[in-house]
Amino acid sequence: MGKYFGTDGVRGVANVELTNKMAYLLGQAAVAFMGPNIVIGKDTRLSGDMLESAAAAGVMSAGGTALLAGIIPTPGVALLVGALHADGGIVISASHNPPEYNGIKLFDANGFKLPDEVEDRIEAFMDAGGLEAGEEGMLPGDAVGVAIPVKDAVEIYVNHAVESVKAQGLDFSGLHIALDAGHGASALTSRMAFERLGAKVTAINEDFSGLDINVECGSTCLDPLRALISECGADVGVAHDGDADRVMLMTSDGFEIDGDFVEAVLALDMKERGVLAGDTVVSTVMCNLGFVKAMEAAGIKVVQTKVGDRYVLEEMRAKGYAIGGEQSGHMILLDYNSTGDGLMTACQFLAAVVRADKTAREAASVMTRFPQELVNVRVASKDGWEDNTQIAEAVAAAEAELGDTGRVLVRASGTEPLIRVMVEAANAEDATAHAQAIASVVESALA
Repeated sequence: MGKYFGTDGVRGVANVELTNKMAYLLGQAAVAFMGPNIVIGKDTRLSGDMLESAAAAGVMSAGGTALLAGIIPTPGVALLVGALHADGGIVISASHNPPEYNGIKLFDANGFKLPDEVEDRIEAFMDAGGLEAGEEGMLPGDAVGVAIPVKDAVEIYVNHAVESVKAQGLDFSGLHIALDAGHGASALTSRMAFERLGAKVTAINEDFSGLDINVECGSTCLDPLRALISECGADVGVAHDGDADRVMLMTSDGFEIDGDFVEAVLALDMKERGVLAGDTVVSTVMCNLGFVKAMEAAGIKVVQTKVGDRYVLEEMRAKGYAIGGEQSGHMILLDYNSTGDGLMTACQFLAAVVRADKTAREAASVMTRFPQELVNVRVASKDGWEDNTQIAEAVAAAEAELGDTGRVLVRASGTEPLIRVMVEAANAEDATAHAQAIASVVESALA
């Protein structure tokens, strides 16, 4: 990670850590490093308008055209870059983070996130003061760019998802879907797509104030979805995070279908249809051991990367694989989009369920989840945690006791001041005990 860019763009508390000046310079950088036509989209955060204005001003000050897509899921911006033949895209969103945060991520002309070396060059550009500090200086007023609203942005994105299902000769007639939009960008898209495919949709958290995104709802808090399913008797539940680049699903009896289950169902369906490139799936070191075993039993190879969708995507592009994902519900289906797409993932999962004439619970039974405990430890600073001997000793002790019946993974969050402790074991009690023991050491060592 660099000075500004973390594992998923630039992120921080809006107007404090992520400032208008940074957004302005990133807008300039988008034009300087990608080209003049830049799509800009945002989620529902209160600070979205402010940062959108600053980023668009940066684009225009560099002589570019800011194509304003408004509130739209992150994958919608990636799709629009190609659909509008633009040179790049800017997404203003902090994904699953709390409302006071915001973030900015950039897409290239193919809708892919930028590689590390380009981000490093952009950081140097920002540190140098952007175009204002360059030899040629700023453009005069009669040479700056303009902003153009993209009026059919949401329609283009929704139609893409709908047609992906119809092209398989399927629809969702007779399916009752419970939807939690998390007060985020999917409030404008997911219900529309599901209903166009014939489903009955009962939704919550489709309204938004800018201050309620991700607050005790959506893909990071599934209790409201579970209650909704119980109340309305839906066949399946769908929950998105704030920018809808991920999705979590739920069965009619409240069983959580996380990214590992979704990827397993999709991979098996793709293999059966002959469209699973290399009979291989990509996941991260955080994926459940049950996922790996289910894939091996089906003759599917699992490639594991570092945590972060960018590393999953890098492996997919390098080897030509079609599917990769994370346990958090972030799924990349390169046959359909260049980045994680919660709506597309939900559509393809439900298509697989419909094609197999199964319930969501029956489809998810393809794998058995090994008990896994994840503890997020908030710390004063993440600096030096990897070299801390107390933490290393605690991890070694847990690994020695677990042997080959489990595993331990400790890593720093790329976007928050957190150390994540994950322990997998043959039974839940051992997983919890070891995770909490290590977390206690982390907390005291990094206080």
